[in-house]
Amino acid sequence: MKNLSTRTSYFTDSVIRRMTRISNQYGAVNLSQGFPDFDPPKEILQRLAQVTKEDFHQYSITWGAQNFREALAQKQSKLMKRTIDPNSEIVVTCGSTEAMMAAMMTVANPRDKVIVFSPFYENYGADTVLSGAEPIYVPLIPPAFTFDADVLESAFKQNPKALILCNPSNPCGKVFTYDELKVIADLAEKYDTYVITDEVYEHIVYEPHKHVYFSTLPNMWKRTISCSSLSKTYSITGWRLGYIIAPSNIIDVAKKVHDFLTVGAAAPLQEAAVTGLRFGEDYYKTLQQEYTDKRVLFLGGLKRIGLNFTKPEGAYYVLMDISEFGYKSDVEFCENLAKYVGVGAVPGSSFFKEPENRYIRFHYAKKDETLNLALEKLSKIREVIPKE
Repeated sequence: MKNLSTRTSYFTDSVIRRMTRISNQYGAVNLSQGFPDFDPPKEILQRLAQVTKEDFHQYSITWGAQNFREALAQKQSKLMKRTIDPNSEIVVTCGSTEAMMAAMMTVANPRDKVIVFSPFYENYGADTVLSGAEPIYVPLIPPAFTFDADVLESAFKQNPKALILCNPSNPCGKVFTYDELKVIADLAEKYDTYVITDEVYEHIVYEPHKHVYFSTLPNMWKRTISCSSLSKTYSITGWRLGYIIAPSNIIDVAKKVHDFLTVGAAAPLQEAAVTGLRFGEDYYKTLQQEYTDKRVLFLGGLKRIGLNFTKPEGAYYVLMDISEFGYKSDVEFCENLAKYVGVGAVPGSSFFKEPENRYIRFHYAKKDETLNLALEKLSKIREVIPKE
């Protein structure tokens, strides 16, 4: 028989989702895959119950239900400092995963180059390869995860079609400053490059840090494809509701890509989620405070145990340094962590292009009792985890 496609030979299955399966296998507290163990807002769930008895069980408009796009446009217009047209500047997708893939296929042709910061969420490299493009990796330097502007410009000199910007960043929790974003914007303008943003953690940012939407920088609206989702903001990761916001000429192409990728996002879930999109500012302030408290709880616990970690500025992930344990393989360390300690984590090497083996990633989007249980188990890590 003929060989199968070779494009997937450049990457593995998702390490993050694999670690969830390993956590389940050993009954470990799953701090690997980033989904909450608490309920979404009750108002959204109440509306969902009503929707099941109403007429929202067939296809909605391919690029998103009208009222969903209108509610989203109203919410994001305030944040992105411009009036967003719900009919010509939005595509609703099946999660931000599809949004990023559709954005990449909208922009990139085979053999184009795309800049990706490292560490990176694992889908970005795969998205680039599946689009037939070639990733150019630019390191974010630990522990602050800043970039070298000269190194970044060297990447731009290779004539990339796009740059992917995750802000706040998964896995390191980096929140890019305005000055850092301005450096990227100036280079994008200079070298005529699109910027695809992943801003799913836009509402989970810790003081004194501030989230700046890249499209709001001078001259950047025309070349920015803003991707996000409702998953993290409303704790509905399983609903798979994402979106792209961009100028109409870009959205015209993204609509076609989206149509043939998935046809459309789930109609009843869009209808229920409109309730969340109409929440007032108090909801987002409360969300920020809740995650600030979880960060204090979990990082404080790690510190008491004497474990080394980098402090996230946004999102809900923390990279822990495992150098003291002497493992050559962070994958083996995470497997043993789940098996012997009872806590699931993601090996950091899955996020870095560089040969980096000293970090593992935890997430803390969990109930306080879940985080306390994980910390209790981690307090015994030096006693129970096998020596390398």
